[in-house]
Amino acid sequence: MSAEVRLRRPGFELDVTCAVRPGEVLAVLGPNGAGKSTLLGTLTGSVLPEHGRVALDGRVWLDTRRGVDVPTHRRRVGLLAQRPTLFPHLSVLENVAFGPRAGGHRARRARAIAREWLDRLDVADLAGRAPARLSGGQAQRVALARALAADPEVLLLDEPLSALDVDTAPAMRGLLHRVLGAQRTPCVLVTHDVLDAVVLADRVLVLDEGGVVERGETGRVLSRPRTSFTARIAGLNLVRGTAVAEGVEVDGVTIRGGTAEPVEPGDPAAAVFAPSAVAVHRAAPEGSPRNVVRVRLVGLEPRGDTVRLRAETDAEGGGVPLTAEVTPAAVAELGLEPGDRVFFAVKATEVAVHPLSVG
Repeated sequence: MSAEVRLRRPGFELDVTCAVRPGEVLAVLGPNGAGKSTLLGTLTGSVLPEHGRVALDGRVWLDTRRGVDVPTHRRRVGLLAQRPTLFPHLSVLENVAFGPRAGGHRARRARAIAREWLDRLDVADLAGRAPARLSGGQAQRVALARALAADPEVLLLDEPLSALDVDTAPAMRGLLHRVLGAQRTPCVLVTHDVLDAVVLADRVLVLDEGGVVERGETGRVLSRPRTSFTARIAGLNLVRGTAVAEGVEVDGVTIRGGTAEPVEPGDPAAAVFAPSAVAVHRAAPEGSPRNVVRVRLVGLEPRGDTVRLRAETDAEGGGVPLTAEVTPAAVAELGLEPGDRVFFAVKATEVAVHPLSVG
């Protein structure tokens, strides 16, 4: 799928081009007002820009120059929004069967497709339940089943985890990782949460003030951001490697942590932790259940009451970027300067291990 969108409104302009390959997940990140929803609306057909073109496999859905604007119901777009807008008068089974029925399947076949998707998303036991009797996590799984059962040509995810609580979101994120990894459908994910991009997206497109400020493979963009905005949203430490029983292994070093979402040993995974969880030492600390990594400081950035230390793991050929946030007093006490080699330490309890998109 390819899209080109230009739109002008008082005080706002959007100018975006993007492409998503079959089976690929593109995450669109950006602050409120950056243009994420407008881009999504152009793809669904609910927004008509001044200039735009949207095409999939050679079929044109939108071409403002030629006067082409295929209506939403003919675009075969699957949408999973922030809140699962299920039909309240239909059972879970009939909600999921609605898409196949609208696509031309007979009732019996549509229900069979619905049952298959409910089973794949581990909610088959909810088939006869009314939407009002579902929890938030259950309703979102059913909404995902409904979107996929319609056999969409493009899947759009609009902040799909933002309305879920902190206990439910990780399970849903893990489910999306598993389901999207098995799909050949192009997928666009709009999110404000960097973890969604880390776990789900092959590539990232970062919008700010209506324009693209960064784009590329997820790991490259988020681990080496080129703009201050991207650095801000990617404020977590992200160590990409291979899942092992204790955590994540990279370059022969294991970062120990707790599993936030299911991940199989040997699969791509990321160890994620906050810069504020990192302690800095001149000598390697001993006798504690901490991850200790030798790093070289590459920059010190004052940030109000703290100082952000930018570093790279001390490895030949370039190390993994890491950051720590410490007090100005700690910087003075340790006498820290760019180029110094020190040790970053973080407790295993502060590290969350997530499955990782291959992008």
